[in-house]
Order: sequence, then C-alpha cells, then structure tokens
Amino acid sequence: MCQRTLVGWCSLLIMLLGGGSAHAGQAFNTLERLKETGVLRVGYGDTAPFSYVDDHGKVVGYSIDICQQLAGQLQRQLDIPALDITYVARTPSNRIQLLNSGEIDIECNASTNTEERRRSAQFALSHYFVSVRYVALKSSGFTTLEDLSGRSVSVARGTVNVSQINQANRKQQLNLSVVPVETLQGAFDLVAEGRVAAFAMDDVLLSAMIAESDEPQAYVLSEEAITSTEPLGFMMRLADDAFAVEVNKALEHIYTSPEMPPLYYQWFQQPLPGKDITLDIPMSEVLAEHFTALRTMVSR
Repeated sequence: MCQRTLVGWCSLLIMLLGGGSAHAGQAFNTLERLKETGVLRVGYGDTAPFSYVDDHGKVVGYSIDICQQLAGQLQRQLDIPALDITYVARTPSNRIQLLNSGEIDIECNASTNTEERRRSAQFALSHYFVSVRYVALKSSGFTTLEDLSGRSVSVARGTVNVSQINQANRKQQLNLSVVPVETLQGAFDLVAEGRVAAFAMDDVLLSAMIAESDEPQAYVLSEEAITSTEPLGFMMRLADDAFAVEVNKALEHIYTSPEMPPLYYQWFQQPLPGKDITLDIPMSEVLAEHFTALRTMVSR
C-alpha cells in the first residue's frame, strides 16, 4: 500500500528487492569472506535508540537487534556453521570510509537513504522513517525556520543534514551561519551552551538527546520540519550486489515476521537500557505502511 510519502520510496523498494544497486563501484566479495571467516563486521554509532553502548559496555539498540537477527538469517541462507558479529564503532564522518576499506560489512545504525548518498553506498530495505527538525532552547521561542533567520545552526559533519540545512538556507534566504561539528553530542552541546541558536538533525534522534539531557524541559523541537519524511536504512558497499541481495532477502523475512512489532515497541515505547528514558514514539503510519507494502510485494 504505497501512499503519500511512500510513493517515491516504493520504486526504490522494488529495485532493492530485485537486488540492483544504484551505482557501480569497486567489487568486494563479502559473501565469500563471511563463509571463510564466519564473522560479520557491523558498524554502530552513539545514536539511541538505533545503536549505542549501554552501561554494561554492550552494543544495543533497535538497529542492533535487527542486525543480530540478520546474522542468524544470513547464516541459514548461506548454510555456514556459524556467523558471529564483530562490532566496530563508526562516526558520521568515517562510515563510508570504513565500508570501503572493509573494516565494516554493513552499518547497522540510522543513515538517511538519499540519492546523493546512494552514490557512495548501497542501502538495505528501510527500518525507519524520519523528518529533519531542529532543537532549540525553549526560552528562545524558536519553532520555525524563519525564526532562525540570521542566526547560527549546528550540524553533524558527515550527515545529509549539512546539505539539507544549506538548501533551506538558500531557498528561504535565511542568512544562516552553519556550524559543522564532529559529533551529534557536540552539536547538541552548542545549543545547550547558547553558542548556536539550533541544532538540525533527525527528529527521533533529537527526541532521544533531549530526553537524556540534564534538563529536558529546557529544550523544544521545531514545529516546522526542514525536510519531508525520509527513509533510514543500513549501508553496504557499492558493487557488493550479491551481499546486498542476501541482506535484503533476510530483512524481508525479519520485517514481515510477527516479531517486528514487539521489537519496535521494545525500543520506542519502553525504557531504553542504560538510558533511564522512554521515547514513547508509536510506530508511524508511514513505517506501518512500508512494512505492509513489503509484505504485499514479497507475497506476490
């Protein structure tokens, strides 16, 4: 059922199910290495609830749970004795580099699937949808893009938010000063310290950062979205099509299984392990429709 924001996404969904990558790149036989080593190299970030390290030093999250199931499903599909996971920390600015060097085979986090980014990586079937908004101090009274006119906005280096805020800046002639920062937390801290007016990022990640801050009541998300709804997905290397086909085959099984709604509920509507916060974000209509569309397409 492809409606509203899913219309454009469905054409990409068909391509992913068919196993085709959008662009060519250097060949890398991940499937062969998995069979030889029995190890899947998974990139993770510091972006609750998708992937993060809990207070016991364990890598956890919504994306991590999916990728743990993915490893088990790949093991069965490839008929190999065992497939263990090695976790590799990645940042927004080095994730493509780690993919291309072979240090990670798949990034199990929350990267926005855009045409620009598909020039550098393949994307697996989407596991979440977001809009980009900004966080500001509630005392500022900022809620729209126009409110930021002539002010400074932080963004995380290596994210698509850099180009998105620059595009909005040019389109609306806001005269913004865009401040790239190496980490998400660093960009958020600039708002907390009053050094920038706002921080632009995916709304779900901003909600988590606000909830985890010392004074959640001091912050507000913008009422106006900077972008329309966009899909998030796991990134893989370009030209590694055989691996991408197996990954999407495995994800089809996971996303259409009865286990998917409880898995979502655990990470978005229950307390986050090691965080002492609850996001309380029900599954969006867009994500529910995406899983329904996937079930319909797979059953044909």
